[in-house]
Amino acid sequence: MRYLAILSILILTACGVDGEPERPERAAPVAGLSISGTAEIGISGSL
Repeated sequence: MRYLAILSILILTACGVDGEPERPERAAPVAGLSISGTAEIGISGSL
């Protein structure tokens, strides 16, 4: 139990060592060609 308490304290003290979290910058969309949609292939029929 003692080792679990020490391990918990060590893990909690490691949080935020490098400072507050920073929001990543938004990547600019790349200009160019974009294609979207669906395609279906199959066989249909009745007997």
